[in-house]
Amino acid sequence: MAESRKHQGKSNPFRSTMKKLSGQFGNDHDEETLKDFEREREKLLVQISSMEQELKELRLSRTQLDQAFKQNEKLTASLIEAKNQIGLLKQEIEKLTAPPASYAIFSGTNEDGTVNVYVSGRKMKVNLHPSIAITALKKGQELILNEALNAIEACGFDLHGEVVRVKDLLEGMRAVVTLRGEEERVVELAEPLSNEHISAGDHLLFDARSGYVLEKLPKSEIEEVVLEEIPDVTYENIGGLDEQIELVRDAVELPFLHPNLFSEHKLLPPKGVLLYGPPGCGKTLIAKAVAASLAKKLEKRSGKEIRSFFLHVKGPELLNKYVGESERQIREVFKKAKERAEAGHPVIIFFDEMDALFRTRGTGVSSDMEATIVPQFLSEIDGVEQLRNVIVIGATNRQDLLDPAILRAGRLDIKIKIERPNKEAATTIFQKYLTADLPFHPEDLKQAGGDPAKAVAKIIYEAVEEMYSPREENKFLEVTYANGEKETLYFKDFSSGAMIEGIVSRAKKHAIKRVLNNEEKGLKCQDLIQAIQEEFKENEDLPNTTNPDDWAKIAGRKSEKIIHVRTMAGRSATEAHKIETVATGHYL
Repeated sequence: MAESRKHQGKSNPFRSTMKKLSGQFGNDHDEETLKDFEREREKLLVQISSMEQELKELRLSRTQLDQAFKQNEKLTASLIEAKNQIGLLKQEIEKLTAPPASYAIFSGTNEDGTVNVYVSGRKMKVNLHPSIAITALKKGQELILNEALNAIEACGFDLHGEVVRVKDLLEGMRAVVTLRGEEERVVELAEPLSNEHISAGDHLLFDARSGYVLEKLPKSEIEEVVLEEIPDVTYENIGGLDEQIELVRDAVELPFLHPNLFSEHKLLPPKGVLLYGPPGCGKTLIAKAVAASLAKKLEKRSGKEIRSFFLHVKGPELLNKYVGESERQIREVFKKAKERAEAGHPVIIFFDEMDALFRTRGTGVSSDMEATIVPQFLSEIDGVEQLRNVIVIGATNRQDLLDPAILRAGRLDIKIKIERPNKEAATTIFQKYLTADLPFHPEDLKQAGGDPAKAVAKIIYEAVEEMYSPREENKFLEVTYANGEKETLYFKDFSSGAMIEGIVSRAKKHAIKRVLNNEEKGLKCQDLIQAIQEEFKENEDLPNTTNPDDWAKIAGRKSEKIIHVRTMAGRSATEAHKIETVATGHYL
């Protein structure tokens, strides 16, 4: 009704207009015409209202349609996601219900396009999928077989298996290997080993299913106790041992450098050299210097690169608690040496600390392991007689413990004692570590006239005089022999190249600390004197008096049996002579 009144209010101008028109055209039909107009207007108003209602309904429908469209998009996305999930589930079901595939090891090809494979130790001839290039397959490579036992996919190499040791190499990429329990087997080398250098004693990865060895393992057991190296040591690094060096060079270098002369004079080269003497006096340095010198001289003589091999055997690490293991490792050492020698390379086998391995048989030391180790060594060194390029050098500070059979002529027949350095030798050793290019204190340079070489000579002279002076402060020990005699030993009687190197290192540290404390830079003579005194003081309480005779042998004393050792270092002059009388003929 309000809407009708509203439209009626709005129709007043229309009605007035109609009245004006009726006045112009007459009054007969005014009322009738006006009523017709009214009816038409009412109809139009009804239509307008109806259309407005439809418009509202259309707008509502459009909103609902938009919502329905969005809902439809969500449903479509959900359906697509569900379809994908169903597809994935289908694939998973197909995988889970598919028959298992087998792995095989490729062995070779056949003329008809088939390949030979090993499946769990069984050799089979199978077809190859066209997508696999037959020329790209390598021996020992894995292949995947389907349920019909056809190769459908090529894989890599399975690097799992047993560890075996090479005993011998055969023709045709084959080798004899030793399995567990010393069982032997002939195996074939897989393709990855075709360019590897394989030798006896190497450890390889073995696939028992196919009989292939697939990989050379990084380090064999024997290489853990043998260092195969060319030492970076020359004779220039060794001081005070010129006579011993000359003897070693005559024994080792001459047979290698002049084999024709030895053959002409029907002179067999020595099989072995024994270097013995107190510890720290240069035995190992001499052996390394000989190997390095030999390599350089052979290269110079032949005009081409010739490599010499220095097999450094670490004696204590060769011992093994299992019966027969130490003997086997000794065999492997000599077998490795023979392989190198057969190729024309000179080989030096250096046994350090020989007394740890080759003690006198029947002494009861080391649970009598030497009863089998010594014979093994003797059989190996006697076998070297057929080779021209192998020599054994041994080093020990307890030569009295070595089995006599090792030291007889024809084995380690050249024995060279490495003495403790005297004053002249000590001067030479000091010159190896104190050179004119070091920074010296201005005061010492001034005393030497500004000449570094003279300053070095002066410092070394005073250091050697300090070390070798037989004054009261340098008394070290008093030993009592079995015959009742007593002898006073000084620190100079126990000097060594290693001790001199340590003294120089101490002196250099004193000079460095002085620089760090913002004092004058340079090495002083007093630094060396102080270092000598500190070295002596550190060794005051080191002698072992539990078994004096054993200690004396290690220290390099070769007099009568020692029954008592008394430390004199750090005592006053009065105390030093208060030495109690000891009954002879027994150990304390």
